[in-house]
Amino acid sequence: MTNKIAKNSSFKTEERNGMLIDWDVPIQMDDGLAMRADIYRPKKAGKYPVIMTYGPYAKWLHFEQIYKTCWDRMCETFPDVPANSSNQFQAWEVADPEKWVPDDYVVIRVDSRGCGRSPGYIEHWSARETQDFKDCIDWAGVQSWSNGKVGLNGISYYAINQWQVAASQPKHLAAMCVWEGAVDFYRDVSHHGGILTTFLGNWYDMQVKSIQNGLGQKGYRSPFTGDWVSGPETLSEEQLAANRYDFGRVAYEHKLDDAYWSDRTPAWSKIKVPLLSAGNWGGQGLHLRGNIEGFVNAASKEKWLEMHGIEHWTHFYTAYGIEIQKRFFDHYLKGKKNDWAKQPKVFLQIRHPGEKFVPRAESTWPLESTVWTKTYLNAQNLSLVAENTSHQGSISYRGLSNGVTFLMDPLDKDLELTGPLATKLFVSSSTKDADLFVIVRVFDENMKEVVFQGALDPHTPIAQGWLRASHRALDAKKSKPYQPYHTHQKIEPLQPGKVYELDVEIWPTCIVIPTGYRIGLSVKGQDYVYPGGTGGKLSNMKNEFTGVGPFLHNDVRDRPPEVFDGNVTIHTGGQYNSWLMLPVIPSQSQKVKKKK
Repeated sequence: MTNKIAKNSSFKTEERNGMLIDWDVPIQMDDGLAMRADIYRPKKAGKYPVIMTYGPYAKWLHFEQIYKTCWDRMCETFPDVPANSSNQFQAWEVADPEKWVPDDYVVIRVDSRGCGRSPGYIEHWSARETQDFKDCIDWAGVQSWSNGKVGLNGISYYAINQWQVAASQPKHLAAMCVWEGAVDFYRDVSHHGGILTTFLGNWYDMQVKSIQNGLGQKGYRSPFTGDWVSGPETLSEEQLAANRYDFGRVAYEHKLDDAYWSDRTPAWSKIKVPLLSAGNWGGQGLHLRGNIEGFVNAASKEKWLEMHGIEHWTHFYTAYGIEIQKRFFDHYLKGKKNDWAKQPKVFLQIRHPGEKFVPRAESTWPLESTVWTKTYLNAQNLSLVAENTSHQGSISYRGLSNGVTFLMDPLDKDLELTGPLATKLFVSSSTKDADLFVIVRVFDENMKEVVFQGALDPHTPIAQGWLRASHRALDAKKSKPYQPYHTHQKIEPLQPGKVYELDVEIWPTCIVIPTGYRIGLSVKGQDYVYPGGTGGKLSNMKNEFTGVGPFLHNDVRDRPPEVFDGNVTIHTGGQYNSWLMLPVIPSQSQKVKKKK
């Protein structure tokens, strides 16, 4: 059926801050439920392109009501964020209408099923939710104020579900800007290398259950409308529980990459719409791998990758972020003949110590100039060396401990690493399994570690990878020398004492390492912990940040000590050519010499 404004229902339209705003417009779905949308549009009659988001964070909730620490930090550091707006309609991870409507866009925010003002059962990223999103897009495309072209633009959740709905090919979807999302629900979100992360359960408690539809008067009051964010009904605790599922429990129960996870991962061949994928170098654990994988694999002929740093909620709102978004959407939604056609296919903010970023245009990912360089582990002196030694050695650590660190000699010249990394480790365990946490680190001349403001944690290391040894099976067709791809389809217990060859995917990085600094590789049995102390806490997160933000792997049910706290041994030298592969990018002078 064609979705439409539900019969016998009304909504309020008012003029505020130079815009017409339609509050709580009901869009009827094919099963009879109505999703609720707010529509911000120009006062002048006409047909305009649409910027849409569909997600769970409650369209009537102001940014500061749950995410105050994020808002305050962003505005203090980047005064261009709150500038040129009253900020009355700022909301978490979606576009500020006051910065889009004056440029002749309609901005639509839709509360996803079961959240905010939309009724129904919450089941994130499900087929039902994707169908709702598709219907909302095609509804917006035929309204009297629409020019028939809808663009998707938002951060995190509002980015992740773009891949799914794009694969369903809505008629009126004309372009998508995926800002710091994810795409592979098993590898990017729930299980890193087969190891359960507790993030989903904690996120669900803090950011979804807190704005569930039906909280009504037990929830937040909206400064936008003065009404209830999660109303109008106030349901009992039993009714609320019946209208949602337990995401933390579901993640724990689905230990392998089964149909539950794969059904949420889109078919790349069906994504054909023009896309801009913007990722974060510091997004280890959620907002990094998927943006790159989406860019590389989507069938879209017109696609771009942008990579930046700092907090994951920031650049979307800065002048830098809005400028690139508008050039993209102006081109595809308005047909504006701007300079977007000349936009580099890969545009990177190259990271240097001290939170310094230098923009650079590239044409491919991985970068065409990459020199894939192996450095070998030597257990005899815990070093990283240019060639594998003929002498075998080994080093052991307890399976749930801080592990061991291998160090390279100080660099004799600056070295850029940009791209995916990988490591091959020969490992044995005294038990039937082992979890490997692989951390690529950089230390200055005084052996002080160099870390960055990550997407969430202010003390994020250079790069991280994970692997549960019993998940070591590779997909030969999808694996690359620089990026192993594990099937996660079966569990193969270890034979105690037997040496196994393990390939570990390490998420991409970008860093220019100065002369005299050292590269380190830590192999741990637990999450990385920044040695310099706490990173504080955000108002929307449960845990204090200690180096990996909210992406902890500390569920004892998933990692029982009797299985994972045995003696783990790394074997090096001779037939055990354990190595770390680095994506070395030659300097400009080296590139010139190579061409000559």
